[in-house]
Amino acid sequence: MYRFVVCRGVTAKARPKGLSWFGSFNLSSRSIHSIPFATVDVEEISGSQPAEVHNLVQGKWKGSSSWNTLLDPLNGEPFIKVAEVDEAGIQPYVESLSKCPKHGLHNPFKEPERYLLFGDISAKAGHMLSLPKVSDFFTRLIQRVAPKSYQQALGEVQVTQKFLENFSGDQVRFLARSFGIPGNHLGQQSHGFRWPYGPVAIITPFNFPLEIPALQLMGALYMGNKPILKVDSKVSIVMEQMMRLLHYCGLPVDDVDFINSDGKTMNKILLEANPRMTLFTGSSRVADKLAVDLKGRIKLEDAGFDWKILGPDVQEEDYVAWVCDQDAYACSGQKCSAQSMLFMHENWSRTSLVSKIRDLAERRNLEDLTIGPVLTFTTEAMLEHMSKLLQIPEILKKNTYELVTREIFGPFQIVTDYKRDQLPMVLDAVERMHAHLTAAVVSNDPLFLQEVIGNTVNGTTYAGLRARTTGAPQNHWFGPAGDPRGAGIGTPEAIKLVWSCHREIIYDVGPLPRHWEIPPST
Repeated sequence: MYRFVVCRGVTAKARPKGLSWFGSFNLSSRSIHSIPFATVDVEEISGSQPAEVHNLVQGKWKGSSSWNTLLDPLNGEPFIKVAEVDEAGIQPYVESLSKCPKHGLHNPFKEPERYLLFGDISAKAGHMLSLPKVSDFFTRLIQRVAPKSYQQALGEVQVTQKFLENFSGDQVRFLARSFGIPGNHLGQQSHGFRWPYGPVAIITPFNFPLEIPALQLMGALYMGNKPILKVDSKVSIVMEQMMRLLHYCGLPVDDVDFINSDGKTMNKILLEANPRMTLFTGSSRVADKLAVDLKGRIKLEDAGFDWKILGPDVQEEDYVAWVCDQDAYACSGQKCSAQSMLFMHENWSRTSLVSKIRDLAERRNLEDLTIGPVLTFTTEAMLEHMSKLLQIPEILKKNTYELVTREIFGPFQIVTDYKRDQLPMVLDAVERMHAHLTAAVVSNDPLFLQEVIGNTVNGTTYAGLRARTTGAPQNHWFGPAGDPRGAGIGTPEAIKLVWSCHREIIYDVGPLPRHWEIPPST
């Protein structure tokens, strides 16, 4: 495991200013009036017609004395104004959270009708997102603020739609299913319940403007919590519009507070409002700070330096190359699950896999947003990092390992090969990584799969010939492992883990045994 190369996605020549790239999808122009909840027209957002993003607190949409102007990531034109709350304006949000009791807005003994309410809201919202004009509205809005291909943006909308459908009808109350155990004597039984935390906070990043905040928000609400939601201001317009859709579908307007602010202001809100639980999705540096500030009352889905190991059985070379390209470069590599490091068995090194990955990367272009702007890392910084890596002869040396495993949130991956007897070195390399989100073991060799899976820990691991590192559908758990703070998303298990705690109630109603007498002291 000595030779390695660095692969960057190939960027294409930028198009002129404007929104002409929407035209390639042959979409007819639609007024916002055909979408009853919408307050923006995606195609009209521009410097001359900037959109506005508001805050929601105590049931009312509000502006701000301080508006932050965002630049279009494709042409640099000012195009969205965000009403940002500063430290002087946090009191209404602190008060709103403080009004929610620790036992929540509902629980199995309090307003259980709300479980049914949220089943109905989910059904209606899922139906709304299934409508082509609504699905297209959110897909194009995502593209405006987090440029990615139409299919990648649509995938977010579809996952959110399916998630909402999954939790329609009685499925919300099934999340609160309890269990009972017989007691020691007649009239005694113990019952375990899922209990809300009450006031909670949700903080989510820019790269999935709809899917991450929507799924975590609904999970929090299903279990009876009162959330304050902060999405990265660069993309918060998407979730602001989703909030309006949820209100249209019956969500009580005072159930959720929605805030735009910088990190320092949000940190102050958390310290003063003291939410009982905070869900944070983002960088490890901020995650570790919040874990200390909030005294451990936090769940995290932080950074992921995600790896893929190719086993000894070489087959379906074109397919494996295509998946590697998708994993590393779709969404311009700006996924927490993006393929950061590829370990190739020596058998794969003898194939044309790397050249095929290169050819696939070269197909990507700005025209259709299969490659796009990197929002948190500069080209110069990536090139500098690449230059340093190419001077390293061996990955596992102590003074080089940290550099090699530094996460670059962009179209960037490291490719290395290993010999048959070097698999323990590969496993040592992945063991030393500090983030364990996704992984892929590409092999149909059962003994190879057994060895790799049995000696690794990543929370979402794909195994088999079709294994990938990316993809967070609504039908399976997505989240890290190996960290008690780790959060999940999308499934009943994830919702119960993140958004509820266990409460045991022991009924002991008698009757007392006949002729009972006070026993001796013990």
